[in-house]
Amino acid sequence: MDRPTGSLRGKLLVATPPLIDPNFDRTVVLMLEHHAEGALGLVLNRPGPTDLAEVAPEWCPLAAEPPVVFLGGPVAPDSVIALGRGRPGADERFVPIFDDLGAVDLAADPFDLAGSIELVRVFTGYAGWGGGQLESELERDAWFVVDGHADDAFGARPDDLWRDVLRRQRAPIAMFAHHPEDPGVN
Repeated sequence: MDRPTGSLRGKLLVATPPLIDPNFDRTVVLMLEHHAEGALGLVLNRPGPTDLAEVAPEWCPLAAEPPVVFLGGPVAPDSVIALGRGRPGADERFVPIFDDLGAVDLAADPFDLAGSIELVRVFTGYAGWGGGQLESELERDAWFVVDGHADDAFGARPDDLWRDVLRRQRAPIAMFAHHPEDPGVN
């Protein structure tokens, strides 16, 4: 497969089956940063056990379904990052990633952002790679690199995201959407 060149910011990394690391098996990672020093992304399809109302009730009116805190990755599990759907340029507390998808400053009052942010999803932790580490994984075909849709970050059925993203790709990547979780029972 063709290897991407340049920054992967705004792209999706889709775990190839079977990715041996259980932190990333069947995950879809939105890349927030990627440069020579390393890369940072958020796992979009791992809802966590904590209701958003328990930790940030002020953001609940803007929460995407399901309104839980998602597990963004195994690095810095105490860190919090929020994604939102908004109008680029409407507020400096919304940093665009692509289209109307961007990072949201959770220190802001959500009522102050009314009109510029319409949907939010909150993540704890993130996926991180040191310089050259992600490139090495790409060389080993651990990830498919595909274009994302802004809706990928806010889907109401996150457990289906891995298959859904693969299905919308061209062959041969699309065929992996039908890969069984346990190839031994195929």
